[in-house]
Amino acid sequence: MSKEAFPEWLQAIHITLDDKQKKQFEQYYQLLVEWNERMNLTGITEEQEVYEKHFYDSLTGASLPAFKAEGSFIDVGSGAGFPSLPLKICFPELQVTIVDSLKKRIGFLEEIVSELGLEGVTLIHDRAEQLARQKAYRDQFDMASARAVARLPVLLELCLPFVKPGGVFIAWKGASGEEELHTAENALAKLEAEAGSPEKMKLPKENSERVLLTFAKKKKTPKAYPRKSGTPAKNPL
Repeated sequence: MSKEAFPEWLQAIHITLDDKQKKQFEQYYQLLVEWNERMNLTGITEEQEVYEKHFYDSLTGASLPAFKAEGSFIDVGSGAGFPSLPLKICFPELQVTIVDSLKKRIGFLEEIVSELGLEGVTLIHDRAEQLARQKAYRDQFDMASARAVARLPVLLELCLPFVKPGGVFIAWKGASGEEELHTAENALAKLEAEAGSPEKMKLPKENSERVLLTFAKKKKTPKAYPRKSGTPAKNPL
């Protein structure tokens, strides 16, 4: 069973779960399946796949040197809460902000946060392009993340404006993630950031490859970015 193997998988990336955390992941899985019958949160609902492809995959980010277990973390377009909420469960001191443009998804995340008793989580219904224009969120976070299926130049424009100088944006990608880096050179130049070395890893059971891309922010984001809602996706940098 996947949830029995899950703690062993995590020990390999130096994460140890206590009984409370194991229970929180069980609750998370049950609520995900229940809500997924009413709205489209994920195409992955089989227990082993959720534990491996959502929970474990999200937690691989904690193995990065740039990850700060007590830092501030904004998750852009989080969907069903990945990667930020699995990270929050394992690292309770992490301060998490999630922004999502779909109100129904925020409703699901509100229930997850409440039922799991998570503190230090802020949920915001908004578009990243608009929220990043607000002083309270712009250039403020130690880390930003995206696990969305979007082109890298789009993700960089949506996420880097939230990161403080000296902080990082982390992109969760599949096996072809490293190949995407060549498409990001123009965006990185305009957004005052530089790419770190890709980190490759494999899922413990399925053995498929994942790539974590990190981007260090050197200076505050120029005022021109992000552009108005929809523009980054329609006309990537």
